[in-house]
Amino acid sequence: MDRAAVFDVDGTLVDTNHLHVTTWWEAFRQAGHRVPMHAIHRSVGLGSTDLIAHLLGDDRDEDQDARLSAAHTTLYAQYFDRLPALADAGRLLRRLHQDGWTVVLATSASGPELSALRRAIDADDAIAATASADDVEEGKPAPEPVEHALELAGVPAERAVFVGDTVWDMRAGRRAGVRCVGVLCGGIPRDDLEGAGAHAVYDDPAHLLSSLPAGPFGGTG
Repeated sequence: MDRAAVFDVDGTLVDTNHLHVTTWWEAFRQAGHRVPMHAIHRSVGLGSTDLIAHLLGDDRDEDQDARLSAAHTTLYAQYFDRLPALADAGRLLRRLHQDGWTVVLATSASGPELSALRRAIDADDAIAATASADDVEEGKPAPEPVEHALELAGVPAERAVFVGDTVWDMRAGRRAGVRCVGVLCGGIPRDDLEGAGAHAVYDDPAHLLSSLPAGPFGGTG
């Protein structure tokens, strides 16, 4: 296998973005911050520290960051046993694996959260490796998560496709030099994804699966 299919997870393979919005909103509320849900939604996909900085600004009390992140993790963890995979997410990964692609996940999740996401996808037999938040110093939109995923796959950027649902994903993939594919199931508009670097945009994993082998996964083999 000398082609890599790199996937974001939240909002791309598992329908969790709005759970993150709600639990981040509650974490901020408990700490005395009023942050609009639409602003949180636009920030999902960033790592916890970057998300907090993006929403509260550089002049915030950074001593609160760890408590905010821990509160979000605790609130979100109540959903771990019932995270919903998006339609055909597991089938898509298995099909790409069968077609000769090395499937790697690139996600800001780690630990029990990542384990819960993988259980939801239920396609471990097709996933070769995972680049998690524990493996990189800078999260998306920095290219490091995607670059690390390529290292794990042993594949150069020109032999890879990165699929994600946020502008942060598209910017990270573009900076890493890979072909980027957006999906709309995370709730970010097509124009925003294309403006951030998406070469193609699909509704969700089921739409992408039904479009194989045409499109981006038909062009690097």
